[in-house]
Amino acid sequence: MSATRVFVARLAGCSVFDPAGDRVGKVRDVLVVYRKNDPPHVVGLIVEIPGKRRVFMPIGRVTSIGSGQIITTGLINVRRFEQRGGEVRVIAEMLGRKVTFNDGSGDATIEDVGIELGDQGEWDISQLFVRRPKSGASPFAKGATVFVQWNEVREKSKGGQAQSAEQLIATYSDLKPADLASTLLDLPRERMFEVAGELSDDRLADVLEEMPEHDQVGILTRLGDARAAEVLDHMQPDDAADLIAQLPEERGEQLLDLMEPEEAEDVRFLLTYASDTAGGLMTTEPIIVSADSTVAEGLALIRRHDLAPALGAAICVTLPPYEPPTGRFLGMVHFQRMLRYPPHERLGTLLDQGLEPVTADTSAAELSRILASYDLVSVPVVDENHRLVGVVTIDDVLDYLLPDDWRSHDGNDDVQRRAAARNKLNTGSIPLPGARGRGAEQATPSGRRRTSGTS
Repeated sequence: MSATRVFVARLAGCSVFDPAGDRVGKVRDVLVVYRKNDPPHVVGLIVEIPGKRRVFMPIGRVTSIGSGQIITTGLINVRRFEQRGGEVRVIAEMLGRKVTFNDGSGDATIEDVGIELGDQGEWDISQLFVRRPKSGASPFAKGATVFVQWNEVREKSKGGQAQSAEQLIATYSDLKPADLASTLLDLPRERMFEVAGELSDDRLADVLEEMPEHDQVGILTRLGDARAAEVLDHMQPDDAADLIAQLPEERGEQLLDLMEPEEAEDVRFLLTYASDTAGGLMTTEPIIVSADSTVAEGLALIRRHDLAPALGAAICVTLPPYEPPTGRFLGMVHFQRMLRYPPHERLGTLLDQGLEPVTADTSAAELSRILASYDLVSVPVVDENHRLVGVVTIDDVLDYLLPDDWRSHDGNDDVQRRAAARNKLNTGSIPLPGARGRGAEQATPSGRRRTSGTS
């Protein structure tokens, strides 16, 4: 059954189907245009199709809206969406804006927008769900909410100008970091900076890890030093090192000095390696336990909600100490193998005897061959004394092999991407990218880079 009035925030994430029942994408926003005397007119939907690409779907191709799904005629132009002048995104730009009641009763903030199907088969904005300012002194008090018609209020700013990022963040609170990063990248640049600045430190850290480097730098540049350091503290050390390496040397040193000492030490350590080596790609925060630890203890560590899936696929077993660089590396125990043994079994008896660690100067090309040949998702990295210094995960290797702007590709250039990956896999032609090693102008014979501020 098709609804005649729908609130836009509830459409976010709804599946879009063709007449045959095949899912073609999901709704990310609703696009409207302002009119002089009438309420804004809905011109279409912004739909995310496979490949995380946003495309425009004219509202005329929507045949039904209801029950959390949208049915279309099945015709979709897969050209990447580009916003035109005069067009306004409801979720990205209208939610959170300020309005004033025409009766003089005060101001309010738009929390949701209702669109309605008219007699002529066109969708227009009909109602607004708004919240008045809180009246009580209690920090838990909230202003009253009310439904109003579009013509009962007027905007306090120019049409389409965003006022607050809070409502947008709330609307996208359930998105995974990669999806939220893609959503932010699709916003107008100033709006992206505004929304990023309103995210919590840990949420912003997760999102930055999923963004291209130039966008990471752009967002971090807009943050004050104290806030930027807090965000870097929440990032994986290897991702933080990659980001700091893109910054001017002076700013990078300032941020390192403001970071938590332990986090900064890990980042400084990673900055000493070239980015096309195991040392440059590894993370220094794998799960590390003693040989006497049990299967039950290992599984408890894997269950941590903040642990990346690739790091949870295996546990490293070493002699003390258990922080990189550890005592002598003994081996790894894979998650699946732990599931086959009783909880009291010692992890030292379950080591994968066939898995050899790599050294920090192992090339990215060799790492990719090891991961592919042995169906692994992570490889341990040891120093000359066979002490564990980190782990390289498959996502970091893929991130290196793919083109620098792979997140913004629209899926029409697979040949070029495969060619770029092949070039990087050619051990005779892998360049030493300038991405990592701040102040590093040349590589040492060992493949590492000379960096300032490190030893």
